[in-house]
Amino acid sequence: MSDIAIQATGLTKRFGDFTAVNQLNLHVPKGTIYGFLGPNGCGKSTTLRMLTGLLSPSEGKIDVLGFPIPEQAEALRLKIGYMTQKFSLYEDLSVQENLQFIGQIYGLPSRKMKPRIAELADTYHLDALMKRRVGSMSGGQKQRLALAAAVMHQPDLLFLDEPTSAVDPQSRRDFWEQLFDLSDQGTTILVTTHYMDEAERCHGLAIMEAGEIKADGPPSELMAGMGVNVVEIEASGLRQMKERLLALPGVVSAAQLGIRLRVLVRTDEVDPIVWLSAQLPELSDAELSLVRPSLEDVFVTNTGTRRP
Repeated sequence: MSDIAIQATGLTKRFGDFTAVNQLNLHVPKGTIYGFLGPNGCGKSTTLRMLTGLLSPSEGKIDVLGFPIPEQAEALRLKIGYMTQKFSLYEDLSVQENLQFIGQIYGLPSRKMKPRIAELADTYHLDALMKRRVGSMSGGQKQRLALAAAVMHQPDLLFLDEPTSAVDPQSRRDFWEQLFDLSDQGTTILVTTHYMDEAERCHGLAIMEAGEIKADGPPSELMAGMGVNVVEIEASGLRQMKERLLALPGVVSAAQLGIRLRVLVRTDEVDPIVWLSAQLPELSDAELSLVRPSLEDVFVTNTGTRRP
C-alpha cells in the first residue's frame, strides 16, 4: 500500500481566460494534516474541488487514495469526507435526523447506525443537542455537527474548506484538537485556511497566491528557511519610521504591532540590528531586538509585494 494519500502533478484549472490554479504539484502523506494557506480567491477551494472530483482539471494528473481523479471520483466518494466552508446540513431537521440522513446516504446498515451516531454524539459533545433543530444552534455547535457528519462513514481522507471561518476562538481551538484526534487514528486531513495560527498547526503546508504554490513544507522548516531575520523596533514615530525602512533595499517588509515595528531584513545583512542602526540614525534611541520568525513572516516573504 502506498503511504501517499494525495499526489497531484501539473494541476491547472482555467475558467475561460482566467487561470484559477496554475501548475500545482502536491504530495500529501497518509495520516498527516496538510494545510493550504492563502487569501480568499487564491485557488484553495478550486483545488479541493478538483481533488474530490467535483471539478475537472484543465490540465494535470491527480491520484487520491490510489484512485485516478476525476475518472474514478464516484468510487473515491465513499472513502472521503468533505466539510464545506458554508454550513450545508438541513437546518429544519434535528441533529439526530441530520446524522441519520447522512448515515443513510453512506449506506450504513441500521444495526451500525445507532451505535455510530451515539459515538459521534459523545465525541463531538452533541448529546444534549440531539433533538434540537439545527437552525437554532450556535456557530460552534453547527461546526461540531458538520464535522460529525463528515466523518460518519469513517473516511480515510477528510477535506475541510475553511471550516473555522464563522466560529469563536475557543471553538476553533477545540475543533483543532478534534482534528489531531482524527489524525492520530490514521485519517489524512487536507484543510484550507487563511488563519496563520491554524496553518502553523499543520504537519505540512502549502502557501498559495494567485493559483500557485509559493512555498511548501513543514511550518517549522518554512520559518527556518525563509531567508530573512526579524527585528522588532520599539520607538516613537513608528509610522514615519516604517516608510523610511521600506525604502531600504535590504528590508523585505515592515508592519506595526502595537507599539513596535516588525521588520524583515534579508539575511545578506549579517547583523541586522547593526545594519538597521547604521541606515537610520534615529534608531540610536530605539530599542531593537532579534525575534523568532512567525508563519505570517513566511507568508509575507513568499507572496509579498512590498506594501506600505
